[in-house]
Amino acid sequence: MTARHADRPRIALTAAIIHEDPNRALFKGKALQFSEQKMAHAVWRGGGLPIQLLDLREREALEQALSVCDGLLLQGGADVAPLSYGEQPLRPEWKGDWIRDQHELAAIEVAVALGKPILGICRGIQVLNVALGGSLYQDIETQVAGSLVHRDWNRYEIIEHTVALARESWLGDVFRDHGRDHGQLGSGDDELTLLTNTVHHQSVNRVADSLTVCARAPDGVIEALELINAERWAVGVQWHPEWLDGSDEGGPHRTPGNPLFSRFVEVCRERAAGGS
Repeated sequence: MTARHADRPRIALTAAIIHEDPNRALFKGKALQFSEQKMAHAVWRGGGLPIQLLDLREREALEQALSVCDGLLLQGGADVAPLSYGEQPLRPEWKGDWIRDQHELAAIEVAVALGKPILGICRGIQVLNVALGGSLYQDIETQVAGSLVHRDWNRYEIIEHTVALARESWLGDVFRDHGRDHGQLGSGDDELTLLTNTVHHQSVNRVADSLTVCARAPDGVIEALELINAERWAVGVQWHPEWLDGSDEGGPHRTPGNPLFSRFVEVCRERAAGGS
């Protein structure tokens, strides 16, 4: 192990983008790129060093930035544009953020080429699925019969539901180990039961061929995907584990999110050092 990899692994966080808006007072409407604060804190608590991966509209920038990072984290935010998976928006408000898509799709491509582990959260699982050839439901309530309420602006992260997680999966191993400590998991022969927040109105529809479904909500909506082999490592979850931090706001009765970040950072460290 090199001296650098004995330190905190560097985790690149793709930038969320607020586009130019002449009616916005902040920075007089200029475009902004940022990370959600709790996401950065979650990576740090997990043992990683969060590094902002800015959209410089140059592939060379992604290649240079990701070459000196140990993993890629795709954070939540605006809808994925239907155009990015070959569809037209069913409604104008579901047109998504095609510009951010281009940044993240390119980042995923570069990360895969460099063999960097990828973790996608909320929008992140969706854009990961699209990058590898899958598609999305543009709106769960409209397109999934009998669906739960997965997003309500007024209640936001107060909404919760259970998630049935395959015991024999990487995520199953993460939460099985910590479930005994925290008492948050139910159990079955083949599944673990998590209790998570839910803040999304889009979700995975057609699953990319290389990805495996390892978790679902009670209504069947896909909640986690994995791709793990010697060459490629990618995991996505639909909920927001960075907010499940044990605080009153996050919900101390829910399955904690911190184990996911600490284990992802471990994977990044191991793969950077030549492990698998």
